[in-house]
Amino acid sequence: MLAIRSLPLLSMFAAVAAMELTKETWDEKTAGKTVFVKFFAPWCGHCKSMKPAWDKLMEAYKNDESILVADVDCIGTGKSKCDEVGVKGFPTIKHGDPNDLEDYKGGRDFDALKKFTETLGPTCGPKNQDLCDQDKKKKLEEFMKMPIGDLKKLITEQEALSEKAETELSELLKKLQEQYETGQKDKERKQQEIKDAGLGLMKSVQAYRKTEKNEL
Repeated sequence: MLAIRSLPLLSMFAAVAAMELTKETWDEKTAGKTVFVKFFAPWCGHCKSMKPAWDKLMEAYKNDESILVADVDCIGTGKSKCDEVGVKGFPTIKHGDPNDLEDYKGGRDFDALKKFTETLGPTCGPKNQDLCDQDKKKKLEEFMKMPIGDLKKLITEQEALSEKAETELSELLKKLQEQYETGQKDKERKQQEIKDAGLGLMKSVQAYRKTEKNEL
């Protein structure tokens, strides 16, 4: 009996789990859609608090043709995607064009989330070229005419440049961290030298002399 009763719960979990994206599935799942995505960490308290509302929203839009509401686990399989879009804290919620996301700054209860989702519409893309400005329309037409092999090669090249920029930033931050740690140790060493030279005693003598002078 317990097993039978658990089936609806399992099916609901499967439906929600299917909306969890990774870097590998991102392009395929978001193609032609406007997205509303929560980037989270399983241990995050605020993420846990809004999970029921977000799961309800994902369920409400699971069959929508133009809007995708989804999750990305920044600690698990979605970490590389979170790094790519610059997630710094949890939860981070973004929306819009899958390749040009904007930060969501509204409420986190179901009503606020659903009200915002209702304002989302289609964005510039192969299916909605009328929504593109002239510059994007020109680029879109150029890409549409490309042989698929050339397009894949161009995408690979651009992604490599993006990864290179991310790597360079990581290396720079690592160097800055090392410089900070070296500077911190140097400061502590110098402060100890100053202390050993008797700065504290100097100040106590100075204070004593002022007091002695005032008494005279």
